[in-house]
Amino acid sequence: MGSSYTVVFQPSGRRGRAAEGEDLLTIARNLGVDIESACGGKGACGKCRVRLEPPGAEDVGAASGSAPLAAVSTPTQAEARLLGLTALAAGMRLACQTQVAGDLVVFVPEESRRAAQVVRKEASDRTVPLDAAIKRYRVALQQPTLEDATPDAERLLSALVTEHGLSGLTLDFTVLQRLPGLLRRAGWNVAVTVWRTGSQAGTIVDVRPGGDSGRLLGLAVDVGTTTIAAYLTDLETGKVVATESAMNPQVAMGDDVISRLYHTTRDPDGLAQLQSTVVQEVNALGARAVERCGAALDDVFDIVAVGNTAMHHLFLGLDVRALGVAPFVAAVRGAVDILASSVGLSFHPGCRLHVLPVEAGFVGADNVAVVIAEEPYKQDEVLLIVDIGTNGELVLGNRLRMLSTSCATGPALEGAHIEFGMRAAPGAIERIRIEPGTLDVRFKVIGLEGWHTDYPAAQVMARGICGSGIIEAAAEMLAAGVILPDGGFDPRLVDLSNERIVVENGRPRKLVIARPEETAIGRAITVSLKDIRSIQLAKGALRAGAEILLSRYGAEKPDRVILAGAFGSYIDPQYALAIGMLPHLESERVVSVGNAAGDGARFALLNLGKRREAAWVALAIEYVELATEPGFQKEYLEAMTFHAGR
Repeated sequence: MGSSYTVVFQPSGRRGRAAEGEDLLTIARNLGVDIESACGGKGACGKCRVRLEPPGAEDVGAASGSAPLAAVSTPTQAEARLLGLTALAAGMRLACQTQVAGDLVVFVPEESRRAAQVVRKEASDRTVPLDAAIKRYRVALQQPTLEDATPDAERLLSALVTEHGLSGLTLDFTVLQRLPGLLRRAGWNVAVTVWRTGSQAGTIVDVRPGGDSGRLLGLAVDVGTTTIAAYLTDLETGKVVATESAMNPQVAMGDDVISRLYHTTRDPDGLAQLQSTVVQEVNALGARAVERCGAALDDVFDIVAVGNTAMHHLFLGLDVRALGVAPFVAAVRGAVDILASSVGLSFHPGCRLHVLPVEAGFVGADNVAVVIAEEPYKQDEVLLIVDIGTNGELVLGNRLRMLSTSCATGPALEGAHIEFGMRAAPGAIERIRIEPGTLDVRFKVIGLEGWHTDYPAAQVMARGICGSGIIEAAAEMLAAGVILPDGGFDPRLVDLSNERIVVENGRPRKLVIARPEETAIGRAITVSLKDIRSIQLAKGALRAGAEILLSRYGAEKPDRVILAGAFGSYIDPQYALAIGMLPHLESERVVSVGNAAGDGARFALLNLGKRREAAWVALAIEYVELATEPGFQKEYLEAMTFHAGR
């Protein structure tokens, strides 16, 4: 057995034993210390910066008597590139690259601590006609006699035919096991819960005493790459009775789907780990939801889940190796109907899980859910539906034809490739205004009301910039003349001697958004030339995808743009149009609809017809693979420039 050492993380004070050679990021996860890691531990993002404390900073350091540099592995090339020699000499390291070789104290700086994201996925007030897969029927059975000794199961099935016309039903075995005693305790008056699909007669999943049968609930779950939202819904009224949401715990293994797919190939237990973490989170959300409305876990009989293809596979525990390499083949396309307990969900023993079908590539069940919620196939107008999450998914069309595609937008727009980028958490700058000429900056911080100039600087304490702020920063910098349409900084800014402009090697390279005294990290928060390039890549991919779909459809521009998803809901359309992220049209023709994927999941929970629509949609939509599209590179290069129309 190899050596083990004591590792202490400050300022949380968490400590534990770690095996020699184990990296600090893995140790932190095991101890419950949340450290940012957008790339999933590949040494690519530089977000997991930590500082090795000198001897005597903590009792463990004093006890070891060794310098911190001797208690860890030597710096890697990734660390030298991302941190620089000066920072390395000062004890700064990347947690994912640094392996333990002795007792150690590690300080996690403010900017490396993962803050709880502000999850904005409230249910809309939209609904559909009620025709759920789960229904409850009350029946009164005749007691057995010497003349009529019909077995209990057959007696129940016969009564359901006589009273409700339900023929061809079967019983879950767990129901059959409890049935004799239950019928007699209930005095032969019972409430029977039946699960049915369009292709099956139905299955009895629960039998309860008719006088106190409890509630009939279902759970619609949107498993996003970054966040999970769960909508607890009354299946007898169609009303949402509780909404719960949280960050997807898989973010600890990487912010984007590629990082998580890589994790499953790097770690033999990676798939099981990713699957169990997301299932446990759904269980926790469901438990909180039923507690809030005074129900019980046994009252939840049906679950509908959606997610992009990678999240779909990881949630179900499907092998994702073929999905991570060209030609990106999914394990299954059609809807999945199984017992919820098959994947570890802890609700009623007979609870069913229905997962909507995927389309192709990484356009998955969440996009199908968006489509059945927005119904472009019932419209004359040509709609462009843009779901801007960690992955960008686009649908273009109307009743005549629908096309879809996906592109990598979210990682940069949600902060993964931005120096001071972060998720929408307290301390994130979400709104930015720049005064032309003076370049004075005003900004709004999540967690505080109003602009930062309305408060004492000590109360502002910004930590970084989230997605909506990044988009506004680019648009405002363009409008103020800080950057040019090609994304470069205007070289004439050198002559201004403005404190907001950071000059490197005689060239303007950064704009100061928040001064050091206005931040919680003790240094200025800036938007750099490199950040602008990352924004260009992300928005260029989205715009190019839209232009390819328009070209395929034969339209110059859409009649309307629908922004879906929590991220899309908080982007100001005017700023998205200003930087050319969306096809050029009037801002009033761009609308936000909130979490349409969650709405679609909820509709499929409430209406079997919506499940049939979803199956049709997955086959009817024409998927366009941008990587093989001849004109994509040309469109991409054009779309990277900052201009609204072309």
